[in-house]
Amino acid sequence: MRELLEKLHRGEITVDEAERKLKLFALEEMEGIAILDLWRELRKGVPEIILGEGKPVDVLVKLVERVLKEKNSVIASRLNEEQRRALEELALKHGWEVRKSGRTYAIRRESRREDTGVVGVITAGTADVEVAEEARLVAEEMGCRVLTAYDVGIAGLHRLFPKLKEMVEAGVSAIVVAAGMEGALPSLVASLVDVVVIGVPTSVGYGAGGRGKAALHSMLQSCTPGLVVVNIDNGVGAGIAAALIAREAYRKSRRQLKKKRDRN
Repeated sequence: MRELLEKLHRGEITVDEAERKLKLFALEEMEGIAILDLWRELRKGVPEIILGEGKPVDVLVKLVERVLKEKNSVIASRLNEEQRRALEELALKHGWEVRKSGRTYAIRRESRREDTGVVGVITAGTADVEVAEEARLVAEEMGCRVLTAYDVGIAGLHRLFPKLKEMVEAGVSAIVVAAGMEGALPSLVASLVDVVVIGVPTSVGYGAGGRGKAALHSMLQSCTPGLVVVNIDNGVGAGIAAALIAREAYRKSRRQLKKKRDRN
């Protein structure tokens, strides 16, 4: 890093080049159990997300505490009951804000930033809501306003249209659609809107093709343009993708507005 700063001082590299290279330095090894990517949010626009599944409670608590020593927020996903209790106690001890959504927690030292884009999140059934809530929470933590419409699947299709109309009128830039069973809803939604639809197959369903397999294959075989698919139950990945799309659309509109004002 010193060599990099000396090059900047001598004028051998620009400030922008130095910034790009500095973003690669913020990796920190913690007690041999994890390598924290503390500058991920600066580099990628995605906050640090810790997968709770498979981690001992004490390790999870240490990781969350270490991230929040340097960063304003952290997300912990797929938490069990013991992990959730431990994180709530940790947040209470430090006076941190906790936003809960199913098995996913967002923990902050300060309030989140202003909205920078609009995302829609839809589920086919109530059983899909836990996965959809992962997507909602992550997108909100990345600065997006999120509109939701839950339990509007094809078994009662009339429920979908008023909610979808609201999302289109609100200017959503991407829509996450979580569905289990036969997984038909994402294809249908993608056929009705002119924004990217991110299909999330959920592990709802049983028998042949159960636990999300039929839903995943159905979405992958979709003939509807504009539908992309993440893995089974990957609400976090869907929320990140939707937020990145929405944020870039927001920035583009701001740049266009600025150019228009400058011309006038």
